[in-house]
Amino acid sequence: MFRWGILSTAKIGVTAVIPAICDAENSVVSAIASRDFAKARAVADRFGVPHAFGSYEDMLASKDIDAVYIPLPTSQHVEWSLKAAEAGKHVLCEKPISLHASEIAALQRARDSNGVLISEAFMVTYHPQWLKVRELVAGGAIGQLRQVQAAFTYYNKDAGNMRNQPALGGGALPDIGVYPTVATRFVTGKEPVRVAATVERDPDFGTDRYASVRADFDGFELTFYVATQLAARQSIVFHGDEGYIEVLAPFNTGKYDHAKITLHNRNHSGATEYNFSDVNHYRLQVEAFARAARGEEADVFTLEDSVLNQKLIDAIYRADETGKWETV
Repeated sequence: MFRWGILSTAKIGVTAVIPAICDAENSVVSAIASRDFAKARAVADRFGVPHAFGSYEDMLASKDIDAVYIPLPTSQHVEWSLKAAEAGKHVLCEKPISLHASEIAALQRARDSNGVLISEAFMVTYHPQWLKVRELVAGGAIGQLRQVQAAFTYYNKDAGNMRNQPALGGGALPDIGVYPTVATRFVTGKEPVRVAATVERDPDFGTDRYASVRADFDGFELTFYVATQLAARQSIVFHGDEGYIEVLAPFNTGKYDHAKITLHNRNHSGATEYNFSDVNHYRLQVEAFARAARGEEADVFTLEDSVLNQKLIDAIYRADETGKWETV
């Protein structure tokens, strides 16, 4: 079995990723690390994990793990991904893996020099609903794609939450703006040429709490908004001249709604629904990562893809600052 170490007791690890690893057919959680040993031991006991560590360094030095999953605050992702790679561990790091595209080059060098796999945890790219959307668009089901429209919002004004702390990498674009961009790129296989955007920052937190974006993909547009202080919503539509595809609960299936896509024809005389029940994209991500790390055939999100996605996020910030179209 592929042995995982979990770097911190962060909520997403405890509620989503650790259970997914426990359910995976090729993986097992071997260790939990926290700067507070009592927390590490408590989570380890909860899931029947044999090893607990009171420091991240001690876990990275352990021979009992093959890979680490990193759900630390965003500002620490590059630092600990590098340390894990240098310790010879494969790395699955929560998104965004970096706050600047230029920082990812160091991760690529560490990956190559240490012979490890480093992947950003975009679980949506493993979900069969997204594979189906990609198949439908590529197969011409909606004709020529002209417009992708998306929204991802939630309401959180907790000053103690990392999403509202600039020093920890908080803000709407790093946290959720990466989803409409990665989903559009994943489905179409194309990259944006230029971008225009408006970004609004919270006067107290200093984080971007709202962003409205228009990205030109040379043939179609992606328009989306994200917010951390609006009523919760997730939506994305791929619109072509022969029809359009609506994706229900596109990014957090189960939390916002169940996984379903609907293909509408041009004149609304017919619609085809595709439902995806009992799918855990975190488990699919873990299993694919473990196969790839072992040298088996598996598609995983690469650092090269991470660079391209972060370049778009970087360009969005520049476009807001200049008030002009910015090249991606």
